[in-house]
Amino acid sequence: MPEVIRKTAFALTASVALLTTACTGQSSSGANDDASKETTINFWHAWSAPSETKAVNALVARFEKAHPNIHVNVVANMTDDKINQALRSGGDKAPDVISSFTTNNVGKFCSSGALVDLNPFFKKAGIDPATTFPKTMNEYTQFDGNRCTVPLLGDAYGLYYNKTAFKKAGIPGPPKTWSEFETDAKKLTIPEGDGYKQLGFMPDYHGWETTTEHYFAQFSPTYFDTQGKSNLAKDPAFAKGFTLQKKLVDELGGFQKLEKYRSELGDEWGPKHPFHTGQVAMQLDGEWRLGMALDAGAKFDIGVAPLPVPDDQAPRYGKGYITGTIAGIAATSKKQNAAWELVKYMTTDTDAVVGFANDIHNVPSTLAALKSPKLKYDPRFKTFLDIAANPDSTTTPASINGGQYLVTIQQFGYDYESGKAKDLTAGLASTARQIDTDIAQAK
Repeated sequence: MPEVIRKTAFALTASVALLTTACTGQSSSGANDDASKETTINFWHAWSAPSETKAVNALVARFEKAHPNIHVNVVANMTDDKINQALRSGGDKAPDVISSFTTNNVGKFCSSGALVDLNPFFKKAGIDPATTFPKTMNEYTQFDGNRCTVPLLGDAYGLYYNKTAFKKAGIPGPPKTWSEFETDAKKLTIPEGDGYKQLGFMPDYHGWETTTEHYFAQFSPTYFDTQGKSNLAKDPAFAKGFTLQKKLVDELGGFQKLEKYRSELGDEWGPKHPFHTGQVAMQLDGEWRLGMALDAGAKFDIGVAPLPVPDDQAPRYGKGYITGTIAGIAATSKKQNAAWELVKYMTTDTDAVVGFANDIHNVPSTLAALKSPKLKYDPRFKTFLDIAANPDSTTTPASINGGQYLVTIQQFGYDYESGKAKDLTAGLASTARQIDTDIAQAK
């Protein structure tokens, strides 16, 4: 997924108006088309960069060669807003197949009926999603038993580190536990004036990819209880995550000093990203950062490893946060069987998945593709393949109101790390109540 959209997806979950009055479920006429006859379907996707749209078009061309009777009209650079408007209106020009970067919106897509349940299609095709897709990707593409989406490549988050700076600081290798991470971050921090010559790690939630959801994946939290209520105040993993992050903020100079330094650093998506320039020695980021750092001409040896885990979860080292692109079939489509042929090919055909992953430089989204000898990558990229395949890796669960609950948690994170919210226990309880209220209103 392109980096700029990947970053804004978090904010979009709070504002995107997904279908609430869409078709509810799979229409009988939509699933009765003959996929063996000559037909044309529409595929809308969100990729926009020339290299990415070229990769999508190549993927579709390979599909059309394998299915010469099915022609695909490809429409690029489609946001969720545009997709949802088209799904609501339907018609010949509306998408039959869509892909979205916003996994946080799976709950909305499924509960609204905007996309059809793919379980019957998988069953008819004799494909078991549980043994086809990595565990986490299999989980984040469904909601309340409804599999209205399917993974189409993925993103895995890990730790990038400046091996040259590590050597100078006498650190033999990447940290595996939080206490090691904390020690290394302090050892790698070199003060200069009222700022830093080098910061070991930027822990602020306003930092580059250091969101609550990315941090907390390493703490293995349970976001909701069996009744669908927020677990924020009840699962100790959340309090531990907030506490350790705040401790690191304080130990590295305090929120105000860190924010001042952050405001002076380069843009996340440009060549002057502070990890590229060596101003920050460790970086929590996705698999795309490696290529960006190399393209930026980083003047140090780049290391890649899984993000550390809490000390009491040391055996789980190697896990990470997983997300990715999703695909689905429009409930308004009158050509759902033909649409399924495209979705099945793009997401379950090993060579198709591998070829697309090679072209788009994302993580493959099937277990077979992750192991394929045809996969081409920098040896360091294997860290992300391993994180994606790791059954301990986690994601954030789908919710009926999309990722609003994550926005609410992140907002509390801003208040807590800055000192505005001083009582963690009370703050978690209040935030949990807000999450529950928002979900109840969305039903």
